[in-house]
Amino acid sequence: MNPFSPIRKVYQGIADRRQMFRLFDRHAQRPNRDHVDAGSLYSGEWFGVGRVEHDYMLEILPPLWMRGEMFALRELLTDSITSVFYTLRIDGKTRYFHAYCDLNVARSPAEMRDAIVERESWPVKAMTREERLEHIWSATHDEYRGYAGDRWLPEHHGKRTVLCYGGRQGAMLKLLDELTDDEIAAKLPVHLRHLPLAVAA
Repeated sequence: MNPFSPIRKVYQGIADRRQMFRLFDRHAQRPNRDHVDAGSLYSGEWFGVGRVEHDYMLEILPPLWMRGEMFALRELLTDSITSVFYTLRIDGKTRYFHAYCDLNVARSPAEMRDAIVERESWPVKAMTREERLEHIWSATHDEYRGYAGDRWLPEHHGKRTVLCYGGRQGAMLKLLDELTDDEIAAKLPVHLRHLPLAVAA
């Protein structure tokens, strides 16, 4: 079961090389890693990278294919999902992106490209609640995030958790999806805290 929207931005800003490699496998701690289809977790995720990171990935191995402003990595994450890198002109600037696309879906790379351009062309800088939560998950160190296990109610097993500061109660694990607006703001970097809340299309 895929709890995410089909195409989603998972990190705000431009990921450097260290961040990029962390984001490549941001679900590494998932429970039942060997028995759960990773494709539904990764397919549709995208984030911005720098030109240096984009070019580095192009030079690692010959790409599986190159089409205009995009190329796909030869190493597939799953049977049909692989990294696709984009060089896109948005609002007069050349920008670079990474996305996971399902190559079994014929137009997946093109639909991803169109979604990135649409999202990055918003006239006002804003973030949806989902983007805020995905950024928190992406930016949180592995030691401070995880998945609900046996200590949680059965209906929460496998859901993502993050460690929050609870005032007098000290630090506590909370379900990522149940963070309050104040908890979300506290976990976001200062430059993202006061962005207006956008409603997903």
